[in-house]
Amino acid sequence: MRKEFRALVTAFLLVASLASSTFLQAVPRHAANAQNEPKSQQNLVREVRHQLVMLPYYSVFDNLTYRVDGDKVTLEGQVVRPTLKSDSEAAVKSIEGVSSIVNNIEILPTSPNDDRIRRAVYRAIYGSAGLDRYSLQAVPSIHIIVKNGNVALEGVADTEADKNLAGIRTNGVAGVFSVKNNLTIPAGK
Repeated sequence: MRKEFRALVTAFLLVASLASSTFLQAVPRHAANAQNEPKSQQNLVREVRHQLVMLPYYSVFDNLTYRVDGDKVTLEGQVVRPTLKSDSEAAVKSIEGVSSIVNNIEILPTSPNDDRIRRAVYRAIYGSAGLDRYSLQAVPSIHIIVKNGNVALEGVADTEADKNLAGIRTNGVAGVFSVKNNLTIPAGK
């Protein structure tokens, strides 16, 4: 029994670490240039991603994106906690090879109604048969961004059907004014 539990925990952690690698992505400059980039540039992109993923308060209700141009990093997205904006900048600033940071992360306004909508959309998406598997990740790959009653779904869905189902489930939540489904599907799916 104990070996089965360890195997289950090990499998869960492996799946969570592999799956969490899909939700925070760099904004590509040009797909063709990605293979021609020097190794140091690729390592810098990988390190920026790692630092942002490791932030302790990064959650399903935040969306962080970044762009690396040489030794300059541009941070973008939306966060619920103001400290996450400054923590993101501090984490990236500590990376060797980064000379400047442009922090364009938006802090979402505080609103009890938006908090209620966040919780309701979370339940609608991650409590749904078919999408519940996304909730097994450390930070689920479908991010829920709510601003003044308007919802944007950001991140990655495995299939077009999952993307559409997430949008339909979100549209069914009471109090939501509009839904933008910005989920992407990985190449080759």
